[in-house]
Amino acid sequence: MTSVLISGAGVAGPALAYWLRRHGFEPTVVERAPGLRAGGQAIDVRGTALEVVDRMGLSAPLREARTRMRGMSVVDGDGNELMRSTERVRSSGRLDSDDVEVLREDLVELLYARTRDDVEYLFGNSIAELTQTGSGVEVGFVRGERRTFDLVVGADGLHSTVRRLAFGPEQPYVHHLGMYLAVFTTENLLDLDNWQVWIQDPANGVGGAVMSARDNTELRVYLGFGSEPLTYDRRDLDQQRQLLADRLAGLRWEVPRLLKAMWSAPDFYFDQVAQVRMPTWSRGRVTLLGDAGYAPALLSGQGTSLGLVGAYVLAEELGRAGADHQAAFDRYERRMRPFVDVNQALATENPGAGPAEESVERAKNAITLDA
Repeated sequence: MTSVLISGAGVAGPALAYWLRRHGFEPTVVERAPGLRAGGQAIDVRGTALEVVDRMGLSAPLREARTRMRGMSVVDGDGNELMRSTERVRSSGRLDSDDVEVLREDLVELLYARTRDDVEYLFGNSIAELTQTGSGVEVGFVRGERRTFDLVVGADGLHSTVRRLAFGPEQPYVHHLGMYLAVFTTENLLDLDNWQVWIQDPANGVGGAVMSARDNTELRVYLGFGSEPLTYDRRDLDQQRQLLADRLAGLRWEVPRLLKAMWSAPDFYFDQVAQVRMPTWSRGRVTLLGDAGYAPALLSGQGTSLGLVGAYVLAEELGRAGADHQAAFDRYERRMRPFVDVNQALATENPGAGPAEESVERAKNAITLDA
């Protein structure tokens, strides 16, 4: 049985593990965190990705877990309402759409529950070294153990360790889109009722959003600012919090309360808004999946869907190719790259306002699973 090490237990990694098992492979998932990562933004499952979820038998629980937004409002830097809508929200589009918006950790939990009984998970560990041979990939782990796998897949995000080890430093591949964003959870300080509020101060290049979650017991907070690439320690969360607080010091409305809550948020996340663009996603017995190989940036709203569809296509091509992994990787890329290209284009189509609805409809269905 062909063994496959998958780095990353987010969305794409467990989805790939699920499909690999059904094609007769032996997947192992390694995750740096001690368990499934909590928190994170609301994410969208759209178009062809919904078909992938349906084929996994997860459509009903996914729709049960979806967010229940009633609408949104937009305010300026002083909190003055500029507009409101009960027909669409910026985070997911039209409220009567078949697309599903769900909290990231809810989808991750569904995927993990579907795979944990027949997939090996290595939490609290990560890959430190990859050595390719003619017959496999020798993997050295951070905790010291060494194992050999037939194939390795990097599904480990924008700052992928697998990509760095197989392709080199990230600078040629990670393309900054001029923004930084923080996401964190706090109590529902604003008493929002299935509602989201967007705050914008374009003159100062800052803004964000808040949305209620968990039956209105929580807020998911998004705060960001425009900037050229910055140098900071990605492991120093307090440095990142201070950076955000300094940049947003001029915003009024409820932002000071949100920034105060940020300091005690257990799931604070901060990073650049960026795309990953690579001439190829594979090298030898190593390939990349989802954000590690082709992050479209959150401005596209399609990162989750690309990961789910990519997992299905990669597993299917490996199943077809048997022992010829290179042929599988080549076909995976030929099928996925046009889909990736049209979805990455969404992020830059209309900076500051998001892509047109027609563009999203076209992009989310720009691939077929039955190729």
